[in-house]
Amino acid sequence: MVEGDLGRYHSVLSAVQTSEPNVVFHLGALTPVRLSFDDPYPYITANFDGTVNLVHAILGESPNSRLIVASTAEVYGWQGGDRPIREDALLSPASPYAVTKVAADQYVQMASKVYHLNGTVLRPINSYGRTGESGFLVEYLISKMLAGETCYLGTPDSVRDYMYAEDHVTAYVEAASSPKAVGQVYNVSPGNPVTNADLAKRLSNLTGFSGKIVFGSYPPGYPQRPSSQDPVYLVLDSSKITRELGWRPKFTLDQGLKLTVDVWKADRKARVVSAQTLN
Repeated sequence: MVEGDLGRYHSVLSAVQTSEPNVVFHLGALTPVRLSFDDPYPYITANFDGTVNLVHAILGESPNSRLIVASTAEVYGWQGGDRPIREDALLSPASPYAVTKVAADQYVQMASKVYHLNGTVLRPINSYGRTGESGFLVEYLISKMLAGETCYLGTPDSVRDYMYAEDHVTAYVEAASSPKAVGQVYNVSPGNPVTNADLAKRLSNLTGFSGKIVFGSYPPGYPQRPSSQDPVYLVLDSSKITRELGWRPKFTLDQGLKLTVDVWKADRKARVVSAQTLN
């Protein structure tokens, strides 16, 4: 473990010098979209400046290293229509967060062409399967439902494609393992679009939740965000990564959701037992 600061070039340079990497998975970023509207500056530092720092640290100290960069489906933003989006679509970011990710995405592509960086950009759709982190929609709904608390769903009609964490990780590994991926951009998406309302219904069935779901409203105290920010349809076409690298999702949406719910249930039970033991 080497601690550092993406926003400081010499800190990143020191990390690269110390680790002498063969492959770098660049996953460091500020990600809560909702917070970027009121305070975009830390997003610029972490997401864009941090990526530039990492690119040049690698070029200077480890030019043969592979760099796998986590971009995001958010770079596509407003597209219109209801067809899966391909990698050659016009980027139209809909938040300060997304703008910083577009800038980083484009910088890596430029560096791959101009400086011969061995870079690959992956644009994954929304992922889930985290434990102990309820700041993302699937995990937020699970945590509230298991606690029997009211759930809020700000954009119930928005259509998204949700990807289980293991499929997400496998895509990074496939990209790092294939010479074909150098200089390329790939969407990563399992192809199971659902409305957020349908997602909530599936989770309520899996958790046994019978409480209240408030549609069209964010939780009390939730950071305000422009309603126009949220693209109605954000689903990706991942045929390129399947065709060129052989990546395919292993888990269906229902399988991944069940696995995630089961982990949260087990964790919740363990915490209850631990509390009882302490008492």
